Amino acid sequence: MTELFEPLTLRGTTIPNRVWMSPMCTYSAFSEGSEIGAPNDFHLAHYASRAAGGVGLAVVEATGVLPEGRISPYDLGLWDDSQIPAHRRLAAAIAESGALPGIQLAHAGRKASMERPWLGGGPIAEDEGGWPVAGPSAIAFPGYAEPAEMTLADIAAVVAAWAESARRALAAGYEVVEVHGAHGYLLHSFLSPLSNNRTDSYGGSLENRARIVLEVLDAVRSVWPEDKPVFLRISTTDWVAENPEDGRDAWTLADSIVLSRWASDHGADLIDASSGALVPAKIPHRDDYQTRNAAELKAASGTLVAAVGRIGDPAVAQELLASGSADAVFIGRALLRDASWANNAAAALGARGRFIRQYDYAV
Repeated sequence: MTELFEPLTLRGTTIPNRVWMSPMCTYSAFSEGSEIGAPNDFHLAHYASRAAGGVGLAVVEATGVLPEGRISPYDLGLWDDSQIPAHRRLAAAIAESGALPGIQLAHAGRKASMERPWLGGGPIAEDEGGWPVAGPSAIAFPGYAEPAEMTLADIAAVVAAWAESARRALAAGYEVVEVHGAHGYLLHSFLSPLSNNRTDSYGGSLENRARIVLEVLDAVRSVWPEDKPVFLRISTTDWVAENPEDGRDAWTLADSIVLSRWASDHGADLIDASSGALVPAKIPHRDDYQTRNAAELKAASGTLVAAVGRIGDPAVAQELLASGSADAVFIGRALLRDASWANNAAAALGARGRFIRQYDYAV
């Protein structure tokens, strides 16, 4: 039995296998003649090729719920109904190529208004096309612009924006929606004491710092069908024991375990377990630097968990599932190198990938 290529049913939605394309920003949404934030031909080719290559689920990259929530001016967005048709075209291309289409909805918070990585990746000044950034507190990511501390009205508006973007994602034909709560972006920055020193109902205790995440899940669930799954991506740890400047605790795996239980109670069907990126940190170089946390999170929280991070060997991916360490794997860099990684993994493991099943030849 090859668990990696067994279907997984969440609510009323069946994903044909457990090899999933991880959401990875491409910073390619804005091109001549295209709608700002809308997918273009590049995205069709990029995602459809991985879908045809055998993944069971292709999750479209971080898509801004508000224009100021984009990481860069070149991010995808779903903050306006005018963006739905282009997303509908992308979701249909993924589905027609054999995978379920999913989308990650995001707000970059204090890490917004950035240049594309291959052009240096630094903050873009407002007079050069950037915009003001916001976060839970006026604490900047090192080297970035200081964010404005969000008011209660700002928080409520962001929560509402997530629901509206989820409504648009449904209209576009996506089958899975993932809330981005990782990598130092807005929701993660509320979770971690390193970036959140609020004294109101959104700061202080773990319950308060998690409040916005649970409100977003509730808001998304209010518009998302009961038979379709919602995922939550989190950073399981900041990779910082404590802040050397003021001694405050960071976000930890223990916190993630508690959050995962709460998230499940608020309608999250699976935790996508990543890590880091809230502050510069020393991250272990071992290949299982994230997957071991995913395994511990799954065991301790009782939630369904997808592992991600340096999973490039099909045998390793299969063992993560066979051992009960994860319920699925998100593949990132390996899929960028090989769009048919999933079908090739099926052949290597003696399972049946999409093209093996359709055309009966070994890849």
